[in-house]
Amino acid sequence: MNKSLIKFISNIFPGLVASYAYRQVTSPQVRKLREHELAVLDRANKEILAFKGFDIQLYHWAGGDKRVLLIHGWEGQAGNFSDFIDPLLAKGFSIFAFDAPSHGFSSKGSTSMFEFIELVGLLIRKFEVKKLISHSFGGVATTYSLYDNPDLHIERYALITTPDRFSERIDDVANKAGISKRAKDLLIKRLKQEIDKDINALNVSDFVPSVKVEKALIFHDKNDRVIPIEISRRVHQNWPASSFREVEGTGHFRILRTPEVIDEAVAFLA
Repeated sequence: MNKSLIKFISNIFPGLVASYAYRQVTSPQVRKLREHELAVLDRANKEILAFKGFDIQLYHWAGGDKRVLLIHGWEGQAGNFSDFIDPLLAKGFSIFAFDAPSHGFSSKGSTSMFEFIELVGLLIRKFEVKKLISHSFGGVATTYSLYDNPDLHIERYALITTPDRFSERIDDVANKAGISKRAKDLLIKRLKQEIDKDINALNVSDFVPSVKVEKALIFHDKNDRVIPIEISRRVHQNWPASSFREVEGTGHFRILRTPEVIDEAVAFLA
């Protein structure tokens, strides 16, 4: 739908446009995988997990005794980590990954960030992992899950970019769609009623100081056009257990295929 048209309609029918924006927030659009990424997924042992009415696709690459879970971003999927698989196997890791509800090869339907969060906590327990790698929104899902499950203890955690405030996600959807402030306020009200939480209180930088992570390492490209680097820096500044690596020339997605980032992340975990 044309952005200027949405802006015009949102001033007249804010409720209608708020419903449109709600579908944007709860209906991920997933990119197709490259042939190489599909080939790496084909090498994994696969399992289906029933979760919240979804068939969740799980992946396992058998390796050594060390275990790591890969957590993709919103509108991402396990195949995005394909370039990490062989370096992790070479360091003696057994690797676990998944496609979140309505992502990748999992079944489709309306979903939410809170189903994603709950699934991450469930899989950390299921696979008994102490080491994690996340990309983008996967950092929100993981840190919130650890905050919400204080008994979970993680030794090493590599975050390949991370958002911070959930309200910024709403602002991003509103700005890209061109919806009015009134329609955005109705969207926030609907989300608040549905999840029974204050949207403005869902900030990674607020709850990371209390998560049980021994050491974290955050990577971010200084010219990331999806998540500005200042957002990851904000998380780092509030997280005493974290270190920060600024990279350049990778962007938000190619950072997952950048050899120096992969090598440093794997060395950090190992």
